[in-house]
Amino acid sequence: MHTRSARIVAFFAAFVVLTASHALAQTKLAPNDIQAQFFNGQPFTSATPSNIRFKVVFMPDGKMVREPVGTAGVKGTGTWTLSKEGFCTTWKGSKANCFTLVSAGDKKWSVMKGSALVGTWSK
Repeated sequence: MHTRSARIVAFFAAFVVLTASHALAQTKLAPNDIQAQFFNGQPFTSATPSNIRFKVVFMPDGKMVREPVGTAGVKGTGTWTLSKEGFCTTWKGSKANCFTLVSAGDKKWSVMKGSALVGTWSK
């Protein structure tokens, strides 16, 4: 009985450690951190869940551009603003959408709309 109890305790301890490390790995970026890291005129890669990739540049003046990397995807321009929880974008010909950005590993971030993953950014 003692061995079984020890295994159960070890299992729950490992579960707590994994859950805590997963939570740390998925830290939501504050709007000012998003602006500093991404909305600074420097290009980065954006990918859709179906792995259509773009080179994206968010300019400090609130404008943005995207260019497909490869044959899929559409070139676009638009504007961005910060929101209380993250940021909002309005691509030309589309309505505004707001997102949060969550760290997802080394130089990788998940773009979330509510609880849905809508893209991945990487540097």
